[in-house]
Amino acid sequence: MRLDTLFSLVSWLVPHFWNQELRTIQVSQTEVLKVTDHEKLLLKRQGVNFLDITSFPALFKSEEGLEVPEYLYPTELVNGHKVTEIVQKCDTNAMYDDLAFFTSFYTRYYKSLSGFESATWLSEKLRNVTILLGDRVAQFHVDHHDWKQFSIIVQIKGTETPENVIVFGSHQDSMNLLFPSTLPAPGADDNGSGTVTNIEALRIYAQYLNETQDWPRNTVEFHFYSAEEGGLLGSLDIFTHYAQENRTVVAMLQQDMTGYVQNSKREHVGVITDFTSSILTDFIKRVIDKYLDIPFIETKCGYACSDHSSASKNGYPAALVIESEFSKTNKYIHTTMDTLDRLNFEHMAEHVKLIIGTTVELGNWRFQKKR
Repeated sequence: MRLDTLFSLVSWLVPHFWNQELRTIQVSQTEVLKVTDHEKLLLKRQGVNFLDITSFPALFKSEEGLEVPEYLYPTELVNGHKVTEIVQKCDTNAMYDDLAFFTSFYTRYYKSLSGFESATWLSEKLRNVTILLGDRVAQFHVDHHDWKQFSIIVQIKGTETPENVIVFGSHQDSMNLLFPSTLPAPGADDNGSGTVTNIEALRIYAQYLNETQDWPRNTVEFHFYSAEEGGLLGSLDIFTHYAQENRTVVAMLQQDMTGYVQNSKREHVGVITDFTSSILTDFIKRVIDKYLDIPFIETKCGYACSDHSSASKNGYPAALVIESEFSKTNKYIHTTMDTLDRLNFEHMAEHVKLIIGTTVELGNWRFQKKR
C-alpha cells in the first residue's frame, strides 16, 4: 500500500475511534468553538493554540476573562548577594540526569499510562529535592478525573503574608502531533526542559532555606501541570479553583521550552509581550538584566500558547519567558526528534537564575496594588 494511501486511511479511521463528544475551546479573546477531540488535534497541527474550557462553565461568562490587577513590583533589585549564593549551587549535570530519565518514558501524553507513570516519577523526585525542609513544605496532587495524569503543586508557605502567592509553572506532559496515543513523544524541550528547570530551581532554593532559615514572607509555589497540550487543561483546573476560592496570586511565571539555542553567538532568552501582564513582564526584564548573563529579546507567541494564559484568564498577573525569540525556538517539538542531544544545559541554567532572582526579590516583597 502506498504511504499516501495509508495515511489517508488512518486519517479516516482516527476520528471514528476518537471520542466524538464536543468540547468547547477558546481560540482567541472573542472566538469560542465547539469541536471534537480529533478536531482539537487538527487545530494543534495547524499551530492554533486554545484553552479547552469545557469543564469550566464560569469561564463562559467573560470571553476575555477576569480583570487582572496591577501590582507595584520592585523597581530596585537589592538581593544580589542572596541570588548569587543560591545560583552558584546550580548543577547542570543533575539537570541532564533528570531530563534523561524524564524523556525515557515512551510518551508523557496526559491520557496515556506512561504519562501517569512519568507524573509519579516526577512527584517522587520533587519529594526528594524538598525532603530536607520537613513539614515546612507541602506537596499536593491535583487529580483531574477526566484523565489519569495528575498535576503537582509544591508549596512553601509564607511566614507573614501567606495569602500572597507567587507561582512558578511548567507543564509536564508531552505530545506527538501525528498520533499522540500511539507514537513516542520524548518532549525533551517541550516541556521536559521547563520542568527540569523548575526542579533545579526548587532544589537549590530548598537547600538555601534549609541552610539559612531565611523563609519567605509570601508563599512560593511550584506547579507542574498536566495536559497543557490538550488545551491548558491542568492549569485551567488549578487556577479556576484558585479564583473560586478567592486566592491571591500576585505573580505567575511560566517556564515552557528553556533549552534550545539556535545560534550560540546570539544567545538570549525570549520575553513574551502579548497576552501577558505588562507590569509583571517589565519586572521580569529587570530580573533578567541584573541576574542573567545573557540578554532578552521581546517576542510574541500568540493566544493561549502556554499555561500562563490559564492564570490570566482567571484574573492573575502572569508572564512567560522562553528559550529565545519565538522564530528561533526549537522546530523539533511534538515529534520523535525532540530529544536531549539538541539542548543546551548552560542555557537552561540561565532560566534557573531567572526563577531564583524572581523568587528572592518577590518572596519578601510587600505587595501593593497600583492605584
